[in-house]
This record gives sequence, C-alpha cells and structure tokens, in this order.
Amino acid sequence: MKRWLLIPAAGLLVAGCSSELDELKGFVRESEKGLPRKIESLPAVKPFEPFTYEGFDLPDPFKPRKLSAPKEGAGGGLAPDLNRRKEPLEAFPLEQLKMVGTLSQLEDMYALVRADKTLYRVKKGNYMGQNFGLITDINEGEIKLKEIVQDSAGDWAERQSVLPLLEEAGKGDKK
Repeated sequence: MKRWLLIPAAGLLVAGCSSELDELKGFVRESEKGLPRKIESLPAVKPFEPFTYEGFDLPDPFKPRKLSAPKEGAGGGLAPDLNRRKEPLEAFPLEQLKMVGTLSQLEDMYALVRADKTLYRVKKGNYMGQNFGLITDINEGEIKLKEIVQDSAGDWAERQSVLPLLEEAGKGDKK
C-alpha cells in the first residue's frame, strides 16, 4: 500500500518541478533574442622576429672611462703628454674657470683667471682645464685654448675652446 502512495506523490513532485523548468527555458529563449549570432575571429598572430644585439664590444656609455695611453696607430699620432707635470688650473673643469682681466709686461700678455676664490696669472703656453687645454692666444676679451679630448673609440682629437672675459653685473657701481 505504501508503494501505491509513493508513486502518485513522486508524480506530483515531478509535475511541480516541470512548470519551473518551463519558465526557465522561456526566460533563456527571450534572453537569446538580442544577442548576435556571429563572433568575429581573432586577428592573425605576427611571427616573432628575433633581434641580435651586436654592441657587446662597444664601451659602456654610462661607465666613466680612465684616460689611457693611445693605441698603436690610433688618432694619427695625436695624444697628450701624460708624463708632463700638471699645472694648478688643470685640476678644474673649464666651466669653473673665469677670466677676470689681463696684464701686459713688456711684450708678454698675461690673463687673470679665477678658480674658486683664488686668482691665477697665466700666459701663452700654460695649460688649464681638464682636457689638456693649451693656451694658444690671450687678448683683452678672451683666452683661446687648444684642447685634446678622447672620443668614444679611444682616439684623440683636437678642439678649439674659448674662455671669455667675465662681464660682472654692476661693474662700476659704487655702493
């Protein structure tokens, strides 16, 4: 008898669930109506092209280099005299040196150069600056230098530089 009661109870249970299932199926059908049916394909993948770095033998541009003796045959024989005794103004970069005036004694022309708070007297043939700057000419408005610098390949090159007379603001004003 209990079996006979279980069968109708199971049927009622299934019938109650089927109405909820029908509602769910209807909702899914309604939701699908606004969706596009075609999906765009992915773009083609470009093949990877490997790059070979060949700059391992070049000097590192971020690492300070020490000046060394030139290579044989490099720079056309142009090189500074590294055994020469350094002069006091060679300890300063050219940008820190200021020409403040000139002096003349007989036929010699001298320039007055300020480095830090010290005043130096230089003439043609003296050295100044950190690039082996040889003074080639002095006149009332500037000092002309011939510097020897090392390029990235290690060769020495010559360049001309000028240290102009310092025009101080307020010169001649009395306070």
